[in-house]
Amino acid sequence: MYRLIAGFLIVTLCNIAFAQEKTYTVDPDHTYPSFEADHMGISMWRGKLNKTTGSLTFDKATGQGRVAVVMDLASIDFGNNDLNEWARGKDFFETEKYPQATYKGKFSGLTEQGPARVQGELTLHGVTRLVELKINSFKCIPHPMLKREVCGADVAATFNRDDFGLSAGKDYGFNMDVHLQIQVEAIADK
Repeated sequence: MYRLIAGFLIVTLCNIAFAQEKTYTVDPDHTYPSFEADHMGISMWRGKLNKTTGSLTFDKATGQGRVAVVMDLASIDFGNNDLNEWARGKDFFETEKYPQATYKGKFSGLTEQGPARVQGELTLHGVTRLVELKINSFKCIPHPMLKREVCGADVAATFNRDDFGLSAGKDYGFNMDVHLQIQVEAIADK
């Protein structure tokens, strides 16, 4: 029994010693969550959030890691100033009361290219719900100018905005699904 326990401890300690988890800071100049949402079934409105911060940890050997992202809702940009102001206001995001959306999750589904998805929670408009992100591409390389590793990904999800209390337009027949696309880059901390 003691040999079994000792063997287990040795294997566990070796795995810990070889774990290469790194911490990365989201690059706000190369990270833009964008989205599209129905407008009465006649067109799709598209926009993006211009200010995003966050971090991730990632172990390339195991594909395990965590993501924590904060999106500044006041930075919403539809390419239409009036719509931007409306979205920030009392009839939608209420950015004075709920200035940020957050996403926290864990990588899962390791493939040859990296993790396949993130299982996590989106907090938006004071409501937290499970939202799974699909990772379409994931890659880490040495940054040629910063001389540090950088990881980038293309990520997607669909969620129902009504689940977060954002039901504007529902009475007019708007589809409540929001299609989210995120281009993200994160730079390894020193």
